[in-house]
Amino acid sequence: MQTEEPATTRLRVVRWMQLLTPLMLAWFVWAAVTAEPGFGLTGKPLIVVLATATFVVGVFGRNATATTPIRPAHEIFVGAMLVGSVTLVAVQPSGPGSVAVLVAVLCAATGLLPVRVAVPVLIAAFVVLEMVASITGQDFGFLAVIAGFAVLFGSLYLAFRLAEAQRETRRLLAELEAGQARLAEAAGLAERQRLAREMHDVLAHSLSGLSLQLEGARMLVAEDPSDPRLPAAVDRAHHLARTGLEEARRAIGMLRDDDLPGPDRLAELAERFAGDQAVPCDFTVSGEPHPLGSEARLALYRVAQEALTNVTKHASPTRVTLLLAYEVTATRLIVEDFADRAPAIPEETDGYGLTGMRERAELLGGTLSAGATGHGFRVELAVPA
Repeated sequence: MQTEEPATTRLRVVRWMQLLTPLMLAWFVWAAVTAEPGFGLTGKPLIVVLATATFVVGVFGRNATATTPIRPAHEIFVGAMLVGSVTLVAVQPSGPGSVAVLVAVLCAATGLLPVRVAVPVLIAAFVVLEMVASITGQDFGFLAVIAGFAVLFGSLYLAFRLAEAQRETRRLLAELEAGQARLAEAAGLAERQRLAREMHDVLAHSLSGLSLQLEGARMLVAEDPSDPRLPAAVDRAHHLARTGLEEARRAIGMLRDDDLPGPDRLAELAERFAGDQAVPCDFTVSGEPHPLGSEARLALYRVAQEALTNVTKHASPTRVTLLLAYEVTATRLIVEDFADRAPAIPEETDGYGLTGMRERAELLGGTLSAGATGHGFRVELAVPA
C-alpha cells in the first residue's frame, strides 16, 4: 500500500489556498483603495497603486508556478509579493500591507519549509500581529481580518495534521497486513513440518518393520516353502500392517484434536516391538510422574517410536531398554539397544529420523542426543518439566 508523500500534501494545501485567492485579493484591493492615502497618479497614491499591482501580480504568478518545477520564476513572484506588501506598509500604514506581508511570508515559508514547520510559525505570527494591532489601536475591521486569516491558516494546519494522521494510519495498516501475511506463512510452514514429522514417524515405524518381515518371509519361501517359521513371519507382517493402519488413523485423529499418544502408551510400544522383532524390550519408569503438555507427551512417544524404528532398520540387538525418568526440572526418555557388534548407522542426508527428533525437542525447549555406545546405540530426549 502506497502512502502520500510530504510534497504531495504540500501541493494539496497550496491548491486549497488558491481557491481562496480571488476573495483575498478582492478584500486586499478594496482595503488599499479606501485607506489613506488611496489610489492616485502622483506621489504616495501612485506608489500605493504600483505596490498593490506588484502584490497582485506576484500572487497570480506565484499560484501559476506553485505546482511546476520552474523554481526561479516561482521565487521571483514570491519576492514581488514581499516587495509590494512591505512597500504598502511603509506608505500606507493604515492599509492592508501588514496582512499582505503575512501572506507573502506564508507563501515564502511554505515554499522553502515543510508545511508542518511553516504553518505553526505563521499562526504564532498572526497572534503576535493581532496583539500589536490591539496595543497600537487598530480598528475592529483590521482585527477581524487578522483573526480571519489566523483561523484560515489554523484550519489548513489542522487539515494537514489530519492528512498526516491518515497517512500514518495507512502505513501502520500496511505493516499490520504484511505482518499478518508473514505470520500466516510461518504458521503454514510450521504446520507442514509438523505433518511431515507425524507422517514420517508413523509410516517409517510401521512400514520399515513390515518391509523387514516381508523380506524375511520372502527368503523363507525361496528357501523352503514348507518352512515352519513362515506362518509366524506372515503373522508378524500382518500385525505390523494392522498396527501401522491404527497409527495412521491416530495421526489423522490428532489433526482433529483427538486423544494423542503419550508416555502412558510406551509400555504398549515396547511390548509390541518385542513381539514383532522377537527381541526383549524392557520398559522402566522412575521418579514421580507429573503432568505434561500435549506436545511434550506426543514428543516422548514419537521419539521412542522413531528410536525403535532405527533399531529395527540399522541394528541387530539382543536387547533393548526404554527408560522414562521423571525428574524435578525435566522428563527424560532414554532408548538404548545392546548388541554383540556396533550398529551401522548411516549419516542422515535426506531422511527425517534424527532430524525430526531434534526438531521436536527444540520446539519444546528441550534437548536430544544420539550416538553409538560401546555395545549399541543410545537416544536420549529431555523436555522441560
